[in-house]
Amino acid sequence: MKKIATIAGLCAVLGLGACGESAKTAQNGDTVIINFAGFLDDVQFPGGTAENFKLVLGSGQFVPGFEDQVVGMAEGEERDVNITFPTEYVPDLAGKDVVFKVKLVDIVE
Repeated sequence: MKKIATIAGLCAVLGLGACGESAKTAQNGDTVIINFAGFLDDVQFPGGTAENFKLVLGSGQFVPGFEDQVVGMAEGEERDVNITFPTEYVPDLAGKDVVFKVKLVDIVE
């Protein structure tokens, strides 16, 4: 019993919460803070980058498919979000496959 109490105490000191507790992940309706950069053929494209961007998941603010791939991310997680821009979009990107390198900075409570 003493060992369990010591492990729980260590987790608390390290700010880990309960040992074995899984990290909160972003869900539709959550407001998240993200950093992202968009790449077409491995070249970063203008206007596709932001830091500390506030986004409500499920709001449809981004092109289809983007927000769906942010759902399930945990704070601090980085992920490649692959999308195809709609054909009715900015001519240089319309119908193109792009990759956004996304980091979830925070899930706002």
